[in-house]
Amino acid sequence: MADSGFSGDETAPFFGFLGAAAALVFSCMGAAYGTAKSGVGVASMGVMRPELVMKSIVPVVMAGVLGIYGLIIAVIISTGINPKAKSYYLFDGYAHLSSGLACGLAGLSAGMAIGIVGDAGVRANAQQPKLFVGMILILIFAEALALYGLIVGIILSSRAGQSRAD
Repeated sequence: MADSGFSGDETAPFFGFLGAAAALVFSCMGAAYGTAKSGVGVASMGVMRPELVMKSIVPVVMAGVLGIYGLIIAVIISTGINPKAKSYYLFDGYAHLSSGLACGLAGLSAGMAIGIVGDAGVRANAQQPKLFVGMILILIFAEALALYGLIVGIILSSRAGQSRAD
């Protein structure tokens, strides 16, 4: 077999790219679910109280941010995969895979929480305005779950490249 200039394990980039894809896909699935579920609540509430629609758009915006977290990790992972410039081993691929899964699945679960709380919260806020602050606090804690996934994803991704001394 001819030398292609590739150094490291030839299957390792598969796992790295899979991690980048997982981060983006799962985070965007969470963002889409949260946006759709919250949007249904905003539309339903807007029929009764149209003056509260702009105030009730907060869950939709918070759900949209989840996709950005996945994009950040996907870019970090994909820029770290260059086996012709630096050896890329299975350890590196697994580190990138786990990084993407941590961020992506945290984003998916946070999006589900934001969607459910956002839907119920904006409907309840239309009937009792005092619930707005409580809804926002619950949404912040749900968003924090995705932020934890982003932080762990960055830490795991930084471990790639530390498998062997080149």
